Amino acid sequence: MADEERRAIAEAQRGDVQSFNTLVRLYEGRVYNLCYRMLGERESAADATQDAFLSAYRSIRSFRGGSFRSWLLRIATNGCYDVLRARKRRPTVSLDIDADNDHDQSPLQIADDAESPDDVALRRELAGEIQRGLALLPEEQRAVIILSDIEGMAYEEIAQITGANLGTVKSRLSRGRARLREVLKAGELLPARYRHEGE
Repeated sequence: MADEERRAIAEAQRGDVQSFNTLVRLYEGRVYNLCYRMLGERESAADATQDAFLSAYRSIRSFRGGSFRSWLLRIATNGCYDVLRARKRRPTVSLDIDADNDHDQSPLQIADDAESPDDVALRRELAGEIQRGLALLPEEQRAVIILSDIEGMAYEEIAQITGANLGTVKSRLSRGRARLREVLKAGELLPARYRHEGE
């Protein structure tokens, strides 16, 4: 844990709002990316991100050390599970990405000046298909794939965030990856450039 983060946590636990805002600035991108990938919509992700930080602010005095990032992402993940459960009770909200709007601001979109317009279009298409595939996975598999394959976290930290043991994390990751591959291959959804022929 960096000194700046450690100081900000200690001050926030004493009630200093500016110090908590420092923590928000350090982690807002990561929390939003997780929420966006879990929920598939910018507006829902923004709301879930805000809710996660409000919840963290209310309970920061209960943080007892360890990885603050894991603690915060666990709050965010649980909040996303709540949103997804609410959607199941009121299934009028689509997990599909709006093809015209969300691709441009998707967290997977990384600008590269060397890309041709065709490369940009293919990357956006792939990002959209991955997001649609993620939306079809069970929530627990979706969470571990996002944390491992998109956020690049170690299995041990994923276990802390999800509250699952290491074996369960690995099993969910394996099953989720296999299911995502099936979804991407089904109906030729995956752009030809990214398919491995003969599989």
